[in-house]
Amino acid sequence: QAIARQGINASDIHDIIETAIGGKVATEIYEGQRRFSAAVRFPEGFRNDTDAIGNILVTSPNGSRVALRDLAKIEIKDGPAQISRELGKRRIVVAINVRDRDLGGFVAELQKVLDVKLKLTDGYYLEYGGQFQNLERALNHLMIIVPITIAAIFFLLFLLFNSVRYATMIIMILPFSSIGGIFALLFTGEYLSVPASVGFIALWGIAVLNGVVLVSYIRSLRDDGRSQMDAIVEGCKQRFRPVMMTATVAMLALVPFLFATGPGSEIQRPLAIVVIGGLISSTLLTLVVVPTLYRRFEEKRIEA
Repeated sequence: QAIARQGINASDIHDIIETAIGGKVATEIYEGQRRFSAAVRFPEGFRNDTDAIGNILVTSPNGSRVALRDLAKIEIKDGPAQISRELGKRRIVVAINVRDRDLGGFVAELQKVLDVKLKLTDGYYLEYGGQFQNLERALNHLMIIVPITIAAIFFLLFLLFNSVRYATMIIMILPFSSIGGIFALLFTGEYLSVPASVGFIALWGIAVLNGVVLVSYIRSLRDDGRSQMDAIVEGCKQRFRPVMMTATVAMLALVPFLFATGPGSEIQRPLAIVVIGGLISSTLLTLVVVPTLYRRFEEKRIEA
């Protein structure tokens, strides 16, 4: 209001303060091919305290000279050392390092606390970035990739067996293989992260492979004229070793990842835990559940 009464523009006040305290480039000095900017500002005695700054005179449009203290409140306050902007908006970054717990759970708990205890005025909002933003982006991708993966596995099984019944039967192995991975995460205190989700996808591939090996051999025995029960029992006996060897080799290959402590261990350990835990359950359940399901899903045959 004081500035308006004197008919002075706020931009003029800003220019005077900038020139008097911070300095302003007045000209350029050339020395050979080198060029230097020459800035001018008030002597130190006229800008080293609030009283001196308040004595700075501002010329109004009618020619009168008004002291700066009569136009503005001058005081010393702590301000940000740096003003960051993103998309034309001011931004303040609060960095947090999360240890010994999952990032997604921590941010969810933080959001609940801030919603209750922090009331933002109009124009202010919170945005979570960094690794959490990468986590959200990766999880959104997985929400698309996982259904596509399951659908692709089902399609390949259908092409292999030329039967929707057998493809459906083997796809039902996936939940049983996931049980071990979930319990392994709970037992070790890990959380469902992006590496763990990738581990589930790898686990499903191995579990389906074991199921295909077993079902294919049982079907071949049935084609040779064996009864259903004899084919199932003989198939489990003959394919026990290949199924166990496949699972054992995969587990042994991932054992070093369980004890990783260096850089990258936060990615290796969850993946290895899921695959090893899931293989333990899926291998045992494959030899029990698949034969049981086969009795119900087998296509009807005309017995000779």
